[in-house]
Amino acid sequence: MTQTLLDVRNLKVRLGRGGNAVRPVDGVSFSIARGETFALLGESGCGKSMTALSLLRLLPQPAGEITGGSVRLDGEELLAQPESGMRSIRGGRIAMIFQEPQTSLNPVMTVGAQIAESLALHKQMFGDAARAEVIRLLDAVGIPDAPRRYGEYPHQLSGGMKQRVMIAMALAGDPELLIADEPTTALDVTIQAQVLELIAGLQRERGMAVLLITHDLGVVAGMADQVAVMYAGQIVEQGPRDLFYAEPRHPYSRKLFAALPDSSKRDRRLTVIPGTVPPLNQAFHACRFAERCDRAWDLCRRREPGWFELAARRGVRCHLADPGVEAPPEAGSGADEEERHVAAPADGAGHELLSVTDLKVHFPIQKGFFRRTVGYVRAVDGVSLSIPRGETLALVGESGCGKTTAGKGILQLLRPTGGRVCFEGTNLLELKGEALRRRRSEFQIIFQDPFSSMNPRMTVGDIIEEGMVAQRIGGTASQRRERVERLLEQVGMRPEHRSRYPHQFSGGQRQRICIARALAVDPRLIVCDEPTSALDVSVQAQILNLLKDLQGQLGLSYLFITHDLSVVSYLADRVAVMYLGRIVEEGRVDDVLDRARHPYTQALLSAVPALDKDTQREIIRLEGDMPSPANPPAGCHFHPRCPHAMDICRVRYPDTEALSPTHTARCHLLTS
Repeated sequence: MTQTLLDVRNLKVRLGRGGNAVRPVDGVSFSIARGETFALLGESGCGKSMTALSLLRLLPQPAGEITGGSVRLDGEELLAQPESGMRSIRGGRIAMIFQEPQTSLNPVMTVGAQIAESLALHKQMFGDAARAEVIRLLDAVGIPDAPRRYGEYPHQLSGGMKQRVMIAMALAGDPELLIADEPTTALDVTIQAQVLELIAGLQRERGMAVLLITHDLGVVAGMADQVAVMYAGQIVEQGPRDLFYAEPRHPYSRKLFAALPDSSKRDRRLTVIPGTVPPLNQAFHACRFAERCDRAWDLCRRREPGWFELAARRGVRCHLADPGVEAPPEAGSGADEEERHVAAPADGAGHELLSVTDLKVHFPIQKGFFRRTVGYVRAVDGVSLSIPRGETLALVGESGCGKTTAGKGILQLLRPTGGRVCFEGTNLLELKGEALRRRRSEFQIIFQDPFSSMNPRMTVGDIIEEGMVAQRIGGTASQRRERVERLLEQVGMRPEHRSRYPHQFSGGQRQRICIARALAVDPRLIVCDEPTSALDVSVQAQILNLLKDLQGQLGLSYLFITHDLSVVSYLADRVAVMYLGRIVEEGRVDDVLDRARHPYTQALLSAVPALDKDTQREIIRLEGDMPSPANPPAGCHFHPRCPHAMDICRVRYPDTEALSPTHTARCHLLTS
């Protein structure tokens, strides 16, 4: 029988006091066995992170308070420990790695000194012995040249390296339980695969248990032994991974699966979960998911469901699972939105709208008092692509490869160093001043972070109207106001939202506002820069449906910049794969995703987490980080990381090879 390490029973947390107090954790129970990976799934705002923080008694003060329940670590009650006792447990027996390593690391301390702090506290290890142990830990988490990295600061490391430092810091106290709170959300798919493989390997070596907090069903499929789904402060379903993926029982769990984008749903709308997680500053007397559930009936709105055990360590909180309740025939037969087909392409689709030839964006490197140019950062170094009217080209690749810079260069938000950007036959690089400003209404951009891209002091109406005023379009003030209200309705929001401010909306609603702002000036091309990467799967589905609907209705073209290949398979018509400023493979979406020929594309695809264990590929590990665009390698830029590199790869950059009329790649393997 597997020994239980952590046992949580009826845990309750309150933030604040009085009638407006928030209860982010409201009766949560689960257990984690030694050596087991337990995944906690759910949307933002469901209480996942607050559950993890309450285990360590790290609730925000003075507002946070554990009001009930039990947390036992190997039989020892943690809620009864004094603060001095918890200090030895935090970072010692239980360690935690956070979602964003940049904000978790001290920017004015070297990474070696930060790890050594943990050794001093939990192992009383100092001086040379501590330095040797830190270097051993850095080496264990796969950081090359560990003695040199010991003396470096966080800003000198890549995102993947910083996350590895966080893992080394967590391991310093030899924890029995590692809490990983969204450890890969901010990472590229290749770095994500490396970090998850590292955690799994260290878990096997040390026999640690892992509490994995995430909203990524693919990550859970590859990592977890046991899965729990959290909604509005409660666990609504729990079970072994294989049983959970084979037959999710709660309507919320099923909706999460149905909202995932993939190529099989290209001609249909994704299933969405309407509404948002309810505010947790209220007393609940009914099912918390009822208002968003297409399987709800009167009982769901009158009485809160209990917890029903289905098997060992498998249960669900839903009236549909109650053997003493007979659900009406219509409950459970709600029509999924995914059965609705997307709009047909608009008239004129297929004609070339944008043609980019040999685009270059180089940034000068300047040094000295006189700012002498000593070199260039070749962020975009000869990119060629085209986008027909009414189609979507996805631009994919790791962070730092130049995707966003290419998008901004195409829109003339960054002035290109060279090349041609022809929009309906006009070379935009030849336009300046007023001539360029007049054309700007025809191409717009949607940014990754909607909140930081909006002025927090402006109302939503003013934000959307700003472009119309700048372009002197839209008629009178009253006509512009009417247009703003129509745009809000078009993106699925209400006209009265125009008088509110950005902070009053959820992440998905803010992204809808940014889309309305882009549409306000009647563009024909929109550059979408990672518009769904920060969103939960259910909100992502809403935005992807909206983008597809607008494309069908208005004939829009999209340059969709992303590193999420599942989104690419659902949304894109063509795919261009970028590495270190250049496109290395391009083709129709099925050409590239099903028949990839470049080793870099193959590595990206292999690292994508799969829901079905039978479809999981062997991960192709890319050694090291992407080289600096200020000093690219000689020959093929990818050869230092390529498992198939040959002598010619170190000498000459490969030419473009036509693999079919719709598929090209740049690799010496294709001609050898």
